[in-house]
Amino acid sequence: MTRCIAHVLLGLVALGTGSAGATTILFNDFSSTAGLQINGNAAAPVLDDQGRQVLRLTPSQMGQAGSAFSTNLVSLAADASFSTAFRFRMTEPFNFDGQGFGADGLVFVVQPIANNVGSSGGGLGYENIPTSIGIEFDTWNNGSGDASSSNHVGIDLNGSVSSVVLAPVVQDMNDGSVWTAWVDYNGATDTVEVRIAVGSNPARPSAAFLSLASLDLPGILGTTDAFVGFTAATGAAGANHDVIAWQFNSTYQPIDNIGVPAPATPVLLALALAGFAAVRRHALRA
Repeated sequence: MTRCIAHVLLGLVALGTGSAGATTILFNDFSSTAGLQINGNAAAPVLDDQGRQVLRLTPSQMGQAGSAFSTNLVSLAADASFSTAFRFRMTEPFNFDGQGFGADGLVFVVQPIANNVGSSGGGLGYENIPTSIGIEFDTWNNGSGDASSSNHVGIDLNGSVSSVVLAPVVQDMNDGSVWTAWVDYNGATDTVEVRIAVGSNPARPSAAFLSLASLDLPGILGTTDAFVGFTAATGAAGANHDVIAWQFNSTYQPIDNIGVPAPATPVLLALALAGFAAVRRHALRA
């Protein structure tokens, strides 16, 4: 009975619009994929080795490519601001590039083209997606475009995986740990900031791990409406690329903890609570 109530509550929170016109996408897990278009070798729900129902963008096999995007365009409002946070994990890495095992990585993507785009191999599923921004979590050394790093975070534009700016990560992202990433774009300052931390439920770092200023996101996208989601790929080396949980706010509202409703979405929260109450009344009558 309790599991049924929780499932309905999650389903109502997964995708909704607040009173200010803001959209929140929230997946505490991927037991339901309502509101997502899943493409290529991606699949959900997939039960990982810890018993979690995850979005698996690629399995740990050669030559895989997968993506998942919001089914519908999301309005990012006048200045195209957004805030997102997600937990991810890479497991069962294979093949070695001289620095570490596994490939190729995953990318958080904002793009207005379609909800089924993607590519393979060193392109991390992101390559050749025009008018886009991607935040890559790259685990293979492809040479100068990766600053000869096999383990780094980068900010990519317009389908190029030669990052505009990148920073190496000390701990191997392919080591099976759970990572959390926070990405915030402030349209008022034209700045994107990326934060990362390792652990099952880490605190949001106060300082950005990577940032890029003077980024005109509406100019890049050519619109303030976009599909949001993830891509990943493998080549001759690979790994499982899993997204465990994800929250996206279509305004600049930095997220501390995934699953805590944003202040600007009271209607969405009210719908969720109403659903909870309705199911509880039904369960009590039964």
